Amino acid sequence: MKALRFDQIGSLDALALAEVPRPPALSGEVVVRIHAAGVNPSDFKNVLGKFPYTTVPRTPGRDFAGVVVDGPAGLLGQEVWGSGRELGFVRDGSHAEYLALPAAGVARKPATLSFAEAAASGVPYLTAWEAVERIGIGAGTRLVLIGMGAVGTAAHLLATARGADVVVGVRRSERADELRARGVEAIVLDDTEKFAAQVRDRFADGAQAVFDTTGFWLPAAITALGTGGHIAVIAAPADGHERVPVLDLYRRGGTLVGVNSARHDTIASAASLNSLGELFDSGALPVPTGIVARPLDQAVQTYRELAAGANDKFVFTNTEH
Repeated sequence: MKALRFDQIGSLDALALAEVPRPPALSGEVVVRIHAAGVNPSDFKNVLGKFPYTTVPRTPGRDFAGVVVDGPAGLLGQEVWGSGRELGFVRDGSHAEYLALPAAGVARKPATLSFAEAAASGVPYLTAWEAVERIGIGAGTRLVLIGMGAVGTAAHLLATARGADVVVGVRRSERADELRARGVEAIVLDDTEKFAAQVRDRFADGAQAVFDTTGFWLPAAITALGTGGHIAVIAAPADGHERVPVLDLYRRGGTLVGVNSARHDTIASAASLNSLGELFDSGALPVPTGIVARPLDQAVQTYRELAAGANDKFVFTNTEH
């Protein structure tokens, strides 16, 4: 089978498409024929050596959607999707034609999503799901969402589906105008000193929850927080450190929550994906858009584009088996 491989970390020059044996289904496992595999920033960062626990040689890729072709009889022929911390890091991942993983690590693919749409939704929606769950987003929650990338977009849709009162903060006025044209309430973030006032112009008692998907607004988020509020973060400055107003945080009774989808293995991820699948199939979550599908043969080029700053949501597709 074809698989993207790297045998050392530190440079994308180590990436190459190769012919490797199809993996067997060991006891308690399934083999999935990959129809589509999502590409995330963590995938190229993995090759660049940003995750010290990665072992090589390795096939990268966390997210996938496909059909079970080997394993327990009850799963054969089932359309499934999945993700997990071990895929692409300590066991071979999804940027290949076939993938082996624990049988309990696959979830039924939502019928409303194509393989490409499901594969594009793994890490972004799992990250957003953990954030809205852990900071208690529900009906009427006053939420400020900072950033509208893949995770921010997923979080906005999930929070809206739960009935939250959401304001989105973005850096560019053009982006804010685009969001407003789509009916999304947006503010322009251009000055950390003004952030709390911007939030209180909308929420007089401050935000009950702030989800910073960018890693640059934590100190300002604390000053905008209402009593007993929660802040979720998924990123940090380049050096990993931030100076924060701790006095403001504890006086408000605030809670800081770190969200990291890479903590969850395929089995834990499958449980969350089953819940997300129900939301997609019920219509509570819309079908994802803006996906750029590419054949696996273009994987190396795609990794280089992402490392150079491309923001597209790429998905590798396998049309021949």
